[in-house]
Amino acid sequence: MKPFDYRPATDVTTAVRDVSARLGATFVAGGTNLVDHLKLGVIQPDLLVDITAVTSTRIEDRDGGLWIGAGVRNSDLAADQRVRQRYPVLAQALLAGASGQLRNMATTGGNPLQRTRCVYFQDVTTPCNKRVPGSGCSAIGGYTRYHAILGASEHCVATHPSDMAVALSALDAKVHVLTAEGESTFPFVDLHRLPAEAPDRDTRLRHGDLITAIELPPSPLARRSSYRKVRDRASYAFALVSVAAALDVADGVVRDVRIALGGVAHKPWRAYKAEQVLRGQPAEVAGYQQAAEAELADARALDGLDGGNGFKIPLITRTLVAALRELS
Repeated sequence: MKPFDYRPATDVTTAVRDVSARLGATFVAGGTNLVDHLKLGVIQPDLLVDITAVTSTRIEDRDGGLWIGAGVRNSDLAADQRVRQRYPVLAQALLAGASGQLRNMATTGGNPLQRTRCVYFQDVTTPCNKRVPGSGCSAIGGYTRYHAILGASEHCVATHPSDMAVALSALDAKVHVLTAEGESTFPFVDLHRLPAEAPDRDTRLRHGDLITAIELPPSPLARRSSYRKVRDRASYAFALVSVAAALDVADGVVRDVRIALGGVAHKPWRAYKAEQVLRGQPAEVAGYQQAAEAELADARALDGLDGGNGFKIPLITRTLVAALRELS
């Protein structure tokens, strides 16, 4: 392992300043993803700035919604009764995402920023545009079972691994960020990027930008929500596909709906086309099927040494229909 300096932060402003000023610096909190990448040699920082003591661990009621500090552990967030009652999809996604030991370490600010579990990204002996821009994508034509069917590019077909991020995308959450220039807030759905020609950039954040909080808006719709995850084994594993959904049905008609998909793209995939199809339509399986087909019209399966990932298209369709049936 490459030697590095370690510096506990004294406050968030100083932490942002220190990381922004040094290209080889990075933040560390729970470290559940970062430590893996240090061991694998995927990243080799020369400075770790520990923000554990300076990021908020509070969950607060604000304007009818919830304000969640970036330092809140995933286990505490999943157990919070306000989350379980008002945003059950988020609690379910957190519980589906990792073991209790990992949830006790992982943080609200760090979870959405975890990087892909693509085997080629994690293997430093193979070309990977996400790890070394311009080196190529070993996944194309290789092992593709876990890879993208939506929004991929010729430069990268990796998927985003966070379950929590899928739920936050469906909940119209907002992200609070501290930068070297000051504070900013933007929709969570705008945090992550599609790969295009720069797959090494997972998010819109610049070097040194720090997530300080996640904000959940008031949402009666979210009280009837759920997270459904399909994985290769019953124990903790990353999603083949997943669905975060919230549904409001009155007199057999869909009044409103929110849907996000996981395991299908480089970012949590907000299913706007499916939502548009469903609003004002009967809450029936046929309509749910049509909504899934509309969302997946541009889906492209990958060939691969393992038989490819074409199975994901019918699998995500069935998973979405099942999730909506359960809520209606």
